[in-house]
Amino acid sequence: MRLPLPATALAAALLTATSAFAAPSYGPELEGFEYPYPVRRHAFASQGQDLSMAYMEVTPERPNGRTVVLLHGKNFCAATWGDTAAVLAREGYRVLALDQVGFCKSTKPLGYQFSFNQLAANTHGLLAALGIGRATIVGHSMGGMLAARYALMFPDSTEQLVMVDPLGLEDWQAKGVPYQTIDAAYAAERKTSAAGIKAYQMKFYYNGEWKPAYDRWVDMQAGLYAGPGAERVAWNQAQTSDMVFTQPVVHEFDRLRVPTVLMVGTKDRTAPGGNRAAPEVAQTLGRYDRLGPEVAARIKGARLVMFEGLGHSPQVEAPDRFYAALLKELAAR
Repeated sequence: MRLPLPATALAAALLTATSAFAAPSYGPELEGFEYPYPVRRHAFASQGQDLSMAYMEVTPERPNGRTVVLLHGKNFCAATWGDTAAVLAREGYRVLALDQVGFCKSTKPLGYQFSFNQLAANTHGLLAALGIGRATIVGHSMGGMLAARYALMFPDSTEQLVMVDPLGLEDWQAKGVPYQTIDAAYAAERKTSAAGIKAYQMKFYYNGEWKPAYDRWVDMQAGLYAGPGAERVAWNQAQTSDMVFTQPVVHEFDRLRVPTVLMVGTKDRTAPGGNRAAPEVAQTLGRYDRLGPEVAARIKGARLVMFEGLGHSPQVEAPDRFYAALLKELAAR
């Protein structure tokens, strides 16, 4: 992996990032962390349990008749989409930003079989309860994998699919990344700290560079691990890590039949489990500059947007560039 910083400078930066970075403490459903819009809840039964999905809804002053659903990544929450939702609403879109079961302000179930199919069904149930028959589905990171699964399961309900630096553009296990049991993943999750989150994101998401604005999102994630629901949070995160690793969507992109936009940062190097792979394998993983064009070519009629010089989270790293590109693609539809 090539980074713009010399090895010594990067090491120093990571050392700074991992020193004395204290995390706040939030409740198991992210109590104490403020969202930019009022949080509503969708109660439903699934797998023999009573669950609740948290979501924000932003309504425009001058509706254009379209709805956009925003799906968060594994290390993010609906709150991360707050500014994006505001921009979309100003353009007339009705916007929903969801927290999936097992994440953020939604229920953390003890015994739950996580799958992208199940999360897509949960999402569809919420939209149905709100009377939304068709929507544009925008997913980032893990949310991009979920958005693709949603479009495959519910094509008639998907007006447009937008995947932003989605995971699952490659099959890590097939490329040689060893499997990790959920128990092993849980043990690793229990060691999660704010410093570790910041160091990981700086290295893989932001190409070795950090801005103070990113700290809020580190606090959001780390606060769950530092709070009273830490064990349940870590268990759900281990389960969903297994879901991401064992349920790649890359093999099914050819089946997509909805208008699709793929947006990727050329500096994104995210590859879950890559740290378990042999060095010669690890260096080939997460090359979004290559994966983007390869995958877009497999999706009939797909439009590809490449963010030159950006990493895994363009909506966080360069929001103005991201908003302009997103609005252009939505309008093109």
